[in-house]
Amino acid sequence: MPDDARTAPTMNRLQSELHRLYLPHGGDDGAGEQVRAMVLALAHPADWAALAAVWQGVQADLALPAAAIAVSGVDAYQLWFSLAASVPVAQAQVFFEALRLRYLGDVAPQRVRLMPLLPSTPGQMVPALQEATGHWSAFVAPDLASIFADGPWLDRQPNVDGQADLLCRLQSIQPAAWEAALSVLQPFVVPVKLAPATSPATKGSVIVGGAALDAQRFLLKVMNDEAVELPLRIDAAKALLPYTA
Repeated sequence: MPDDARTAPTMNRLQSELHRLYLPHGGDDGAGEQVRAMVLALAHPADWAALAAVWQGVQADLALPAAAIAVSGVDAYQLWFSLAASVPVAQAQVFFEALRLRYLGDVAPQRVRLMPLLPSTPGQMVPALQEATGHWSAFVAPDLASIFADGPWLDRQPNVDGQADLLCRLQSIQPAAWEAALSVLQPFVVPVKLAPATSPATKGSVIVGGAALDAQRFLLKVMNDEAVELPLRIDAAKALLPYTA
């Protein structure tokens, strides 16, 4: 057996699943800010009923795979989203802000944390011991998430194989599904995510999927498109109000 085969470290099941879902692929960690792992957290208080609306909505409304559910070990519930291919941080932030506006519009913004995980600053992976509290963060099953409302943590280290079992059922968001979700969320993005007015071509535009779209033209198209769900058409009409006032 070659020496490198004997000495190469091996990953346990949990490490393999974390790498599959959230860590950069080879070649993803080059220049520029690109992410393939994104965390949406809700705290003060941790409220699973509110965050469950996001977890269910991304599946039912956006046709995206289920996000992993976690307790932070401190004060929050978290949703962990995995992308099959890395995207720019700015695009991930647009996605998160649109989710917040669509599903958590009645929640105070300071309770919501939007955390794209950069390869250079990955933060603390779950599960992990939180020094501030002495509790553990952990992934949890959907049917058990509600029991952590009064304490979003585990008192002891979670079972490694149990954590791996939760993650092995999850899939990453494929590029085509990501682009489709951004398109559906567009009416929630335009009013707050205008591109910098650095040139006539970008003034009053929004960047989605790498393309600059005229905000008013897009909203009018959504509002008048009978193939679009009625709630989205109504939202587009509301978003047009600042342009027509």
